[in-house]
Order: sequence, then C-alpha cells, then structure tokens
Amino acid sequence: MNRKILYFINPVSGPKRTNLLPEVLMGKTLAQNIFCEILFTAADGEYPFLADKIKNEGFTDVVVCGGDGTVNQITSSLLGIDINIGIIPIGSGNGLALAAKIPRNIKKALKVIFTGNSTFIDAFFINEKFSCMLCGVGFDAQVAHDFAQKPKRGLATYIKQSVKNFIKAEPYRFDITLEGKTFSTDAYFISVANSNQFGNNFTIAPKASLQDGLLDIIVAKKMSKVRMIWAILKQIRSGEVGTQEENFHKKEVLYFQTDKLIIHNHQLAPLHIDGDPAQTSKKFKIEILPKAFKLIMP
Repeated sequence: MNRKILYFINPVSGPKRTNLLPEVLMGKTLAQNIFCEILFTAADGEYPFLADKIKNEGFTDVVVCGGDGTVNQITSSLLGIDINIGIIPIGSGNGLALAAKIPRNIKKALKVIFTGNSTFIDAFFINEKFSCMLCGVGFDAQVAHDFAQKPKRGLATYIKQSVKNFIKAEPYRFDITLEGKTFSTDAYFISVANSNQFGNNFTIAPKASLQDGLLDIIVAKKMSKVRMIWAILKQIRSGEVGTQEENFHKKEVLYFQTDKLIIHNHQLAPLHIDGDPAQTSKKFKIEILPKAFKLIMP
C-alpha cells in the first residue's frame, strides 16, 4: 500500500516561527515518492473533518509538527482509527517525542517518519479527557497556565515562569485513592506520567514506559522548598518505585505505578494536560488507555 502523509503544522509552536517548514516537508516527502498534503492546526484544537478525510482520501499517516499539546489535539481526534501518527517536535517541551527517541532536528525527525516503525503506545484519560503522555495538578500546572499567557514561548520563558511560581508556591491538600485505599497528603504537585519525560529531557518518572500499561505517579509532598529540590533530584537519580502504602508516609517524594487512581483535589489546584492548561475539578478519575494509538518511532 502506497503511503500518503497528512502533515499538520502548528505555526506558533516553540520559540521560533516555522515559515520554511512547509517547503522542507513537501520537498523531502516528494523526494521519497510519497504523496503528502500540508494543513495548519486549528486555533480551537477541533478537527471534526479529520476522520472522514483520512477515510475518503486514503491517508496512511498523520504527522504532527508541534509540541505535546498539538499532538494531544490531533491524536484525540484519531482514537479508534487505523492510522500511523508521527511527530516533528517543534514545541516548547516535546516530552512524548523525546520519550520515543524522536530527534528534535527536523530533517532527522523526518528520517524517522520515512524509515521508522509504527508501534502501539499507551495513553490515558483524566475525567474522560485524553492525555497522550503527562498531566499535572498543582505547581507545574500553574506554570503551564502562566506560560500559555506569554506572547514569547520557548525554554527561557518556561524557566522564568517556573522560578517565579516556585518562589510563591504553596502546597495543596489531596486525597489519593489507589487499589481501594485512600491516603491524604499535602503536596506541591502530583504528576501523572505515561512517559519518562517532563519535557526538555527532564526525566520526572525514570521507570515510565510508553508501552507497559501503567501510569507513573509522582507526588511532591509538603516540605521546605530547598529540601524539595534535593528530594526530587534524589528521586530522579534513584528511580525507585514504591509499592507499599506504609512507605507513602515516610517519603518526601512518592513515586508509584498503577493503571488507575482517583485524586480528590480539595483546594481546586490547577490542572494541565500534556503541557496545556485545562479546567480543574474537585475530583479526577484517571485510567490508562492501553495501545491507544500507533506512533512512528526509530
């Protein structure tokens, strides 16, 4: 079967505009004797036409040129459709692409599209909202909300917002229900990860896998902020996964794996999904979606 690639470009992803990207994509793809079409992403993130377009025009691949938020929007429109999904990572964090070993260099990422393997990976739902790799409640979500309001994107802006929010951060009260048991904690943030990436090669969940049918949960409990930095770095280095409930009360950073959990968010801590700000809730029901879609990887 001949390949047909539909490219989606987010024109405002990452620190630089991508005026030359359509020309590069078209030239490199046609040089492989592969038909392609290029579209730009919708501001509202909605693609009601996409499933019919793929079916009626025989596209075999959809390649997202953007960051994790753009990947989320396109992929959520394609659940249940037999299609290969590729990524050209030009966003600010690119966590899913980095977890999948997809290069940031555009030409090298295109080589993965042309020669890589299409493999099923997991995703998850949070209150029936789709996430392809990571969501967070608390401090990191507030950073995402503030970052989204900035006219200038990129790593430098993200770091500036992170430092600003870290200085004024306060812990939130959460109840976490896991395997029928509930424990309470005050925490600066809770991250739910399907990949080992927080973005920009920062590995928040060292044991996470895109294909293991499990979510990796990281809880940064209440402590001094200086201590929190040390505790998180220590956790990242050790990669130790906790399994016993009694250990939850002894550790400053909790790290455990599960296929589902419930988070009671008593103080309405902010939420992000795949790096984009999302509406928060008093309760989050989170569950893994095994083999959610086929990703083109090296």
